[in-house]
Amino acid sequence: MIVTEPPSRTGKQPSLQKAPLSRFLKRAQKAAGLDGEVTVLLADDARLKELNRSFRGKNKPTDVLSFPAFENEGGYSGDLAISLETAQRQADEHGHSLEDELRTLMLHGVLHLAGYDHETDKGEMRALEAELREKLKLPTGLIERTLSSPKKRTVAKAKKTAAKKSPAKRTRR
Repeated sequence: MIVTEPPSRTGKQPSLQKAPLSRFLKRAQKAAGLDGEVTVLLADDARLKELNRSFRGKNKPTDVLSFPAFENEGGYSGDLAISLETAQRQADEHGHSLEDELRTLMLHGVLHLAGYDHETDKGEMRALEAELREKLKLPTGLIERTLSSPKKRTVAKAKKTAAKKSPAKRTRR
């Protein structure tokens, strides 16, 4: 089930078709071997920041949070919370639609609900996410972005540092 929470600030909320997202969620669950109901909350950065602070001790917004159910009681697998604002920024940054970004985030979250954890495993979640992304026709996944991001930041930081250290070029008139 897809639930959209109104934004906390006055702002335009993207119009999303929930039925295709719900169908994708079921496909992602099946591909990941996750049985049971999953609820997805689509909210704004403020709400994700609040959830991230409450449950992970991180006082910043994030793109997706996963809340697994204990022992899949009553046919319920857990909840996902996704920031529409962050998803839109990431979609713009990576050159694809908001819907594709939401699907990518849902797949990532579903894998966490299925028990995978890229922060502690030895690449199993990364490999499975890449395989399922291809099967489900999704763009680059979160783990690849996260792994390539620090390199990009390091290169950019190195260029800035080098620019600061080298004397400015002066032209004569």
